Amino acid sequence: MAQLDAALDRKAREKPPREVTFDGVFEAKLIALACTDAPEGRARWTVRLLADKAVELNFAESVSHMTVQRVLKKTNFSLTAASTGKSRPKATPPL
Repeated sequence: MAQLDAALDRKAREKPPREVTFDGVFEAKLIALACTDAPEGRARWTVRLLADKAVELNFAESVSHMTVQRVLKKTNFSLTAASTGKSRPKATPPL
């Protein structure tokens, strides 16, 4: 019976689980930033530029470029695609 109890009881964690640093609000702000026009002199955003701008805009205290890459990959957002999701004017069909 002692073996059954040991199998059913969880072992206490040695260290607590990691606190969530980047939540859905952070991800939404980052994606919205990536949808804006690239900084002057740049053709498009890079993950490093996005990470630096996110810190500058106080989205978080610090953000690595790999975190930005993971967030964008998770949402299938491509910085190099022809359309990054920004609204583009559509031609009006002839009457």
